[in-house]
Amino acid sequence: MFNRLDRYIARNVLMGMLIVHLIILGLDFTISFINDLGDTEGNYGTLQVLMYGVIRLPWRFYQYAPVSVLIGSLVGLGAMASSNELTVMRSAGFSLWRILIGVMKPLLIVVLLVMAVGEFAAPRTEMFGQAWRTELQEGSAVSRSGGWQREGDSFYRFGSIRADNTLLDVNRFRYDDGRLVEATHASRAVLDGEDWTLEDVDRTLIQQDSTSSEHLDRLAWDTSLDPELLRLIITDRDSQSIGDLWRYGSYLNEQGISANDTWLYFWQKVLLPLTLASLVIIAASFIFGPLRSVAAGSRVFYGTVVGLVFKYVQDLLGPAATIFGFSPIWAIVVPMGACFALGFWLLRRAG
Repeated sequence: MFNRLDRYIARNVLMGMLIVHLIILGLDFTISFINDLGDTEGNYGTLQVLMYGVIRLPWRFYQYAPVSVLIGSLVGLGAMASSNELTVMRSAGFSLWRILIGVMKPLLIVVLLVMAVGEFAAPRTEMFGQAWRTELQEGSAVSRSGGWQREGDSFYRFGSIRADNTLLDVNRFRYDDGRLVEATHASRAVLDGEDWTLEDVDRTLIQQDSTSSEHLDRLAWDTSLDPELLRLIITDRDSQSIGDLWRYGSYLNEQGISANDTWLYFWQKVLLPLTLASLVIIAASFIFGPLRSVAAGSRVFYGTVVGLVFKYVQDLLGPAATIFGFSPIWAIVVPMGACFALGFWLLRRAG
């Protein structure tokens, strides 16, 4: 599968991707650590902030893979272009398209690794990290993580869920004819068989002209929500696996609730291999085309600009799918198709 030429190209390209990825992860980890220091409270101190950042490394690894693939390809191929190695390869009879095949082969390794992290590692570490952080911050203000869900006349907000199905930071807001009549907060909800019990409960009853509050050690909670559905509700969409996104998107559609953001992340993950391939194509087209004689710093700059434009177009088309009623898959296909079209056009001109 890999001859000597392919191995040499793969070594340079993969090294470029690895270096760029480590730099991006290091910068993001440092910035996030500094920002999260403002959330230290309760038992959640500086050391815990650091550990939380480490727990989230698989998610960061997955999220920054596209930009690392783009800039890393520019760096690896650019280094070969600067030393005239690509020129020598073409002079030796290797066509531009044959060299491009050598660039695409190591991408298979990257795709398998990134997909494995996104499917198996990131969802589990994100769920564990959320629950661990919420539990350490217990007693503080409502956590910023978690999810909302409506059931009957009540709206719920859940902080996180542990591996033993214990819910943390449960808030319930019950309405009657559009008027808030009850606000309840429980530190946790414990599942015993099929029955939920709220623990450490503060409940406020709101009448027309007065309110009353009470604290309860335990309170039965009658709900149809099960642990599997609660995990889907609580876990951020960008850290869910493809299967979880499919199940939650289908559930929301059955409930008559818009699931565009869920389907957006679903198609983003399903089409990730093609997305990475399109970014490698655009990087190779720049090296063989307009960027073949510019400095390495300029290549990184242009690659960063292209990566940001790619991301911003996807981010803009996602909400546009809700407004204009088209499928969220187009938010992924349109920028990806534009990269393929531009890349192949530049490669044809250079070839």
